Amino acid sequence: MGVTRLRADLHNHSCLSPCADLSMSPTLMARTARARGVDILALTDHNASMNCGAFAIACAREGVIPLFGMEMNSSEEVHILALFPTPREALAFGAELHSLIPETPWDSGAFGDQAVVDENEGVLELHGRWLGAALDAPFGDLASKARLAAALVIPAHVDRGMFSVYSQLGFLPPGPYDAVESMGPPPSFLTGGLCAISGSDAHYPEHLGRRPFLVDMDGAPVEEMRRALADYGTVLAACGAGREPGAPAVQEEWNGSEAPFLGYPSLLSDPRLDLYPAVEARNFMENLREALRDGTVIPTHLARSLI
Repeated sequence: MGVTRLRADLHNHSCLSPCADLSMSPTLMARTARARGVDILALTDHNASMNCGAFAIACAREGVIPLFGMEMNSSEEVHILALFPTPREALAFGAELHSLIPETPWDSGAFGDQAVVDENEGVLELHGRWLGAALDAPFGDLASKARLAAALVIPAHVDRGMFSVYSQLGFLPPGPYDAVESMGPPPSFLTGGLCAISGSDAHYPEHLGRRPFLVDMDGAPVEEMRRALADYGTVLAACGAGREPGAPAVQEEWNGSEAPFLGYPSLLSDPRLDLYPAVEARNFMENLREALRDGTVIPTHLARSLI
Protein backbone atom coordinates (compact mmCIF):
# COMPACT_ATOMS: atom_id res chain seq x y z
CA MET A 1 0.00 0.00 0.00
CA GLY A 2 3.00 2.27 0.38
CA VAL A 3 3.64 5.16 2.75
CA THR A 4 0.93 7.40 4.17
CA ARG A 5 1.70 10.86 5.56
CA LEU A 6 -0.38 11.80 8.60
CA ARG A 7 -0.75 14.94 10.68
CA ALA A 8 -0.38 14.05 14.37
CA ASP A 9 -0.88 15.98 17.60
CA LEU A 10 0.06 13.95 20.67
CA HIS A 11 -0.24 16.52 23.49
CA ASN A 12 -3.72 17.85 24.36
CA HIS A 13 -5.75 18.47 27.51
CA SER A 14 -9.46 18.04 28.11
CA CYS A 15 -11.69 19.64 30.73
CA LEU A 16 -10.30 17.10 33.24
CA SER A 17 -7.01 19.01 33.44
CA PRO A 18 -7.33 21.79 36.04
CA CYS A 19 -5.56 24.31 33.78
CA ALA A 20 -7.70 23.55 30.69
CA ASP A 21 -10.85 25.34 29.64
CA LEU A 22 -14.12 23.72 30.69
CA SER A 23 -15.25 23.75 27.06
CA MET A 24 -12.53 21.21 26.18
CA SER A 25 -14.73 18.15 26.10
CA PRO A 26 -13.56 15.08 24.19
CA THR A 27 -16.43 15.74 21.76
CA LEU A 28 -15.27 19.27 20.98
CA MET A 29 -11.63 18.14 20.76
CA ALA A 30 -12.35 15.44 18.19
CA ARG A 31 -14.64 17.64 16.12
CA THR A 32 -12.11 20.50 16.08
CA ALA A 33 -9.22 18.18 15.23
CA ARG A 34 -11.09 16.83 12.22
CA ALA A 35 -11.93 20.34 11.04
CA ARG A 36 -8.26 21.33 11.29
CA GLY A 37 -6.93 18.32 9.40
CA VAL A 38 -5.45 16.39 12.32
CA ASP A 39 -5.35 12.64 11.59
CA ILE A 40 -3.98 11.36 14.93
CA LEU A 41 -5.04 13.03 18.18
CA ALA A 42 -3.90 12.09 21.69
CA LEU A 43 -5.58 12.95 24.98
CA THR A 44 -2.99 13.67 27.68
CA ASP A 45 -4.58 15.14 30.79
CA HIS A 46 -2.45 15.93 33.81
CA ASN A 47 -1.82 12.77 35.87
CA ALA A 48 -5.17 11.23 34.86
CA SER A 49 -6.88 9.34 32.03
CA MET A 50 -10.53 9.39 33.14
CA ASN A 51 -11.87 11.02 29.95
CA CYS A 52 -10.33 8.43 27.65
CA GLY A 53 -13.47 6.32 27.23
CA ALA A 54 -15.46 9.33 26.06
CA PHE A 55 -12.56 10.38 23.85
CA ALA A 56 -12.59 7.00 22.06
CA ILE A 57 -16.25 7.40 21.14
CA ALA A 58 -15.84 11.05 20.15
CA CYS A 59 -12.93 10.29 17.82
CA ALA A 60 -14.78 7.37 16.22
CA ARG A 61 -17.65 9.72 15.41
CA GLU A 62 -15.28 12.13 13.69
CA GLY A 63 -12.97 9.65 11.95
CA VAL A 64 -9.91 10.81 13.91
CA ILE A 65 -7.45 8.14 15.07
CA PRO A 66 -7.08 8.48 18.86
CA LEU A 67 -4.29 7.70 21.28
CA PHE A 68 -4.93 7.68 25.01
CA GLY A 69 -2.81 8.59 27.98
CA MET A 70 -1.66 11.36 30.25
CA GLU A 71 0.98 13.95 30.93
CA MET A 72 2.69 12.77 34.10
CA ASN A 73 4.28 15.30 36.46
CA SER A 74 7.26 13.75 38.23
CA SER A 75 8.44 14.54 41.76
CA GLU A 76 11.04 16.87 40.18
CA GLU A 77 8.14 18.51 38.27
CA VAL A 78 9.26 17.27 34.88
CA HIS A 79 6.44 16.47 32.46
CA ILE A 80 6.42 13.27 30.42
CA LEU A 81 3.79 11.82 28.07
CA ALA A 82 2.62 8.20 28.27
CA LEU A 83 0.40 7.11 25.37
CA PHE A 84 -1.58 3.90 24.90
CA PRO A 85 -3.42 2.38 21.93
CA THR A 86 -6.70 1.64 23.73
CA PRO A 87 -8.83 3.46 26.31
CA ARG A 88 -8.82 0.46 28.65
CA GLU A 89 -5.02 0.38 28.86
CA ALA A 90 -4.89 4.12 29.54
CA LEU A 91 -7.58 3.88 32.21
CA ALA A 92 -5.82 0.97 33.90
CA PHE A 93 -2.53 2.88 33.92
CA GLY A 94 -4.24 5.98 35.29
CA ALA A 95 -5.87 3.97 38.05
CA GLU A 96 -2.46 2.56 39.00
CA LEU A 97 -0.86 6.00 39.13
CA HIS A 98 -3.70 7.62 41.05
CA SER A 99 -2.24 6.50 44.38
CA LEU A 100 0.87 8.57 43.58
CA ILE A 101 -1.12 11.82 43.49
CA PRO A 102 -0.85 13.72 46.81
CA GLU A 103 -4.17 14.03 48.64
CA THR A 104 -4.35 17.77 48.07
CA PRO A 105 -8.03 18.76 48.01
CA TRP A 106 -9.26 20.25 44.77
CA ASP A 107 -10.15 23.94 44.95
CA SER A 108 -11.87 25.10 41.76
CA GLY A 109 -11.21 28.74 42.55
CA ALA A 110 -7.49 28.19 42.92
CA PHE A 111 -6.86 25.34 40.49
CA GLY A 112 -9.71 25.32 37.95
CA ASP A 113 -12.35 22.73 37.12
CA GLN A 114 -11.58 19.01 36.78
CA ALA A 115 -14.54 17.55 34.92
CA VAL A 116 -14.89 13.86 34.12
CA VAL A 117 -17.40 13.74 31.27
CA ASP A 118 -19.16 11.27 29.03
CA GLU A 119 -19.24 11.27 25.24
CA ASN A 120 -22.27 13.57 25.26
CA GLU A 121 -20.58 16.22 27.43
CA GLY A 122 -22.51 15.17 30.53
CA VAL A 123 -20.52 15.70 33.73
CA LEU A 124 -19.94 12.47 35.65
CA GLU A 125 -17.74 13.95 38.37
CA LEU A 126 -15.78 17.03 39.39
CA HIS A 127 -12.71 15.20 40.59
CA GLY A 128 -11.83 15.87 44.21
CA ARG A 129 -8.04 15.46 44.23
CA TRP A 130 -5.87 18.12 42.60
CA LEU A 131 -4.51 16.58 39.41
CA GLY A 132 -1.86 19.22 38.77
CA ALA A 133 0.32 18.10 41.67
CA ALA A 134 3.70 16.40 41.36
CA LEU A 135 3.43 12.62 41.60
CA ASP A 136 5.24 10.77 44.35
CA ALA A 137 7.72 9.23 41.90
CA PRO A 138 10.82 10.53 40.12
CA PHE A 139 11.05 11.11 36.37
CA GLY A 140 13.07 7.98 35.65
CA ASP A 141 10.68 5.72 37.56
CA LEU A 142 7.65 7.12 35.72
CA ALA A 143 9.34 6.64 32.34
CA SER A 144 10.18 3.03 33.21
CA LYS A 145 6.71 2.32 34.56
CA ALA A 146 5.12 3.64 31.36
CA ARG A 147 7.45 1.61 29.15
CA LEU A 148 6.73 -1.57 31.11
CA ALA A 149 3.06 -0.93 30.37
CA ALA A 150 3.96 -0.79 26.63
CA ALA A 151 3.19 2.93 26.33
CA LEU A 152 4.79 5.37 23.96
CA VAL A 153 7.08 7.38 26.24
CA ILE A 154 7.83 10.98 25.22
CA PRO A 155 9.41 13.61 27.50
CA ALA A 156 7.28 16.73 27.03
CA HIS A 157 8.46 20.15 25.78
CA VAL A 158 12.06 19.32 26.67
CA ASP A 159 13.35 22.79 25.80
CA ARG A 160 10.75 24.83 27.66
CA GLY A 161 11.68 27.06 30.59
CA MET A 162 9.40 25.23 33.04
CA PHE A 163 8.21 21.67 33.75
CA SER A 164 10.85 20.22 31.42
CA VAL A 165 14.05 18.18 31.59
CA TYR A 166 15.89 21.38 30.65
CA SER A 167 14.38 23.55 33.40
CA GLN A 168 14.38 20.94 36.17
CA LEU A 169 17.30 18.61 35.36
CA GLY A 170 19.46 20.44 32.84
CA PHE A 171 19.71 17.46 30.49
CA LEU A 172 17.81 14.41 29.27
CA PRO A 173 18.73 11.36 31.38
CA PRO A 174 19.01 8.01 29.59
CA GLY A 175 15.65 6.29 29.45
CA PRO A 176 13.19 4.17 27.45
CA TYR A 177 11.91 7.02 25.29
CA ASP A 178 10.42 6.77 21.81
CA ALA A 179 10.88 10.47 20.92
CA VAL A 180 11.04 13.84 22.62
CA GLU A 181 8.67 16.76 22.23
CA SER A 182 10.17 20.23 21.75
CA MET A 183 9.00 23.78 21.18
CA GLY A 184 11.77 24.52 18.67
CA PRO A 185 14.86 22.80 17.24
CA PRO A 186 16.34 21.29 20.42
CA PRO A 187 20.04 20.98 21.29
CA SER A 188 21.46 17.46 21.20
CA PHE A 189 21.79 17.18 24.99
CA LEU A 190 17.99 17.32 25.19
CA THR A 191 17.23 14.68 22.55
CA GLY A 192 19.42 11.69 23.37
CA GLY A 193 19.70 11.03 19.64
CA LEU A 194 15.90 10.68 19.32
CA CYS A 195 13.66 12.52 16.90
CA ALA A 196 11.94 15.67 18.16
CA ILE A 197 8.21 16.05 17.53
CA SER A 198 6.08 19.13 18.06
CA GLY A 199 2.83 19.16 20.05
CA SER A 200 0.07 21.66 20.63
CA ASP A 201 -0.19 21.24 24.42
CA ALA A 202 -3.74 22.46 23.84
CA HIS A 203 -5.68 23.76 26.84
CA TYR A 204 -8.20 25.87 24.88
CA PRO A 205 -10.11 25.18 21.64
CA GLU A 206 -8.03 27.69 19.70
CA HIS A 207 -4.86 25.74 20.65
CA LEU A 208 -5.96 22.47 19.05
CA GLY A 209 -3.87 21.64 16.01
CA ARG A 210 -1.55 24.64 16.38
CA ARG A 211 1.70 22.62 16.53
CA PRO A 212 1.18 19.19 14.92
CA PHE A 213 3.89 17.16 13.23
CA LEU A 214 3.89 15.14 10.03
CA VAL A 215 4.76 11.46 10.17
CA ASP A 216 5.24 8.93 7.36
CA MET A 217 3.81 5.51 8.18
CA ASP A 218 3.14 2.20 6.47
CA GLY A 219 -0.26 2.72 4.88
CA ALA A 220 -1.64 -0.75 5.66
CA PRO A 221 -2.02 -0.41 9.46
CA VAL A 222 -3.37 3.11 8.96
CA GLU A 223 -6.18 1.90 6.70
CA GLU A 224 -6.87 -1.10 8.95
CA MET A 225 -7.22 1.22 11.94
CA ARG A 226 -9.50 3.59 10.06
CA ARG A 227 -11.78 0.73 9.00
CA ALA A 228 -11.83 -0.75 12.49
CA LEU A 229 -12.59 2.63 14.04
CA ALA A 230 -15.47 3.15 11.60
CA ASP A 231 -16.85 -0.30 12.48
CA TYR A 232 -16.54 0.53 16.19
CA GLY A 233 -18.56 3.70 15.66
CA THR A 234 -21.20 1.78 13.73
CA VAL A 235 -21.56 -0.81 16.49
CA LEU A 236 -21.87 1.88 19.15
CA ALA A 237 -24.51 3.70 17.15
CA ALA A 238 -26.45 0.48 16.61
CA CYS A 239 -26.59 -0.21 20.35
CA GLY A 240 -27.50 3.38 21.17
CA ALA A 241 -24.13 4.33 22.67
CA GLY A 242 -23.03 6.61 19.86
CA ARG A 243 -25.68 9.28 20.30
CA GLU A 244 -25.21 12.79 19.05
CA PRO A 245 -24.01 15.42 21.55
CA GLY A 246 -26.89 16.80 23.55
CA ALA A 247 -28.90 13.56 23.54
CA PRO A 248 -29.82 12.19 26.99
CA ALA A 249 -27.09 10.13 28.61
CA VAL A 250 -28.04 6.49 29.20
CA GLN A 251 -25.73 5.57 32.05
CA GLU A 252 -27.88 2.57 33.01
CA GLU A 253 -26.44 0.81 29.96
CA TRP A 254 -23.18 0.26 31.78
CA ASN A 255 -23.07 1.74 35.27
CA GLY A 256 -26.63 1.79 36.56
CA SER A 257 -28.54 5.05 36.54
CA GLU A 258 -28.74 5.18 40.35
CA ALA A 259 -25.26 3.83 41.06
CA PRO A 260 -22.71 6.30 42.45
CA PHE A 261 -19.84 7.23 40.17
CA LEU A 262 -16.64 5.75 41.61
CA GLY A 263 -14.02 7.14 39.25
CA TYR A 264 -11.70 4.61 37.65
CA PRO A 265 -13.60 1.52 38.87
CA SER A 266 -16.80 2.80 37.26
CA LEU A 267 -15.05 3.75 34.04
CA LEU A 268 -13.22 0.43 33.79
CA SER A 269 -16.52 -1.44 34.21
CA ASP A 270 -17.92 0.08 31.01
CA PRO A 271 -18.46 -2.87 28.60
CA ARG A 272 -18.06 -0.55 25.62
CA LEU A 273 -14.30 -0.65 26.28
CA ASP A 274 -14.34 -4.25 25.08
CA LEU A 275 -15.75 -3.16 21.72
CA TYR A 276 -12.75 -1.00 20.93
CA PRO A 277 -10.56 -2.50 18.13
CA ALA A 278 -7.57 -3.37 20.31
CA VAL A 279 -5.67 -5.51 17.80
CA GLU A 280 -5.74 -2.88 15.07
CA ALA A 281 -5.00 -0.10 17.56
CA ARG A 282 -1.94 -1.86 18.96
CA ASN A 283 -0.65 -2.61 15.48
CA PHE A 284 -1.15 1.02 14.50
CA MET A 285 0.67 2.33 17.57
CA GLU A 286 3.61 -0.01 17.12
CA ASN A 287 3.98 1.21 13.54
CA LEU A 288 3.86 4.78 14.83
CA ARG A 289 6.53 3.88 17.40
CA GLU A 290 8.70 2.51 14.59
CA ALA A 291 8.21 5.68 12.54
CA LEU A 292 9.18 7.86 15.50
CA ARG A 293 12.29 5.82 16.18
CA ASP A 294 13.21 5.94 12.49
CA GLY A 295 12.85 9.72 12.59
CA THR A 296 10.41 9.91 9.68
CA VAL A 297 8.74 13.02 11.10
CA ILE A 298 8.56 16.72 10.27
CA PRO A 299 7.77 18.83 13.35
CA THR A 300 6.08 22.21 13.02
CA HIS A 301 9.24 24.14 13.83
CA LEU A 302 11.17 22.35 11.08
CA ALA A 303 8.34 22.72 8.55
CA ARG A 304 8.28 26.46 9.18
CA SER A 305 12.04 26.73 8.70
CA LEU A 306 11.71 25.06 5.31
CA ILE A 307 9.15 27.55 4.01
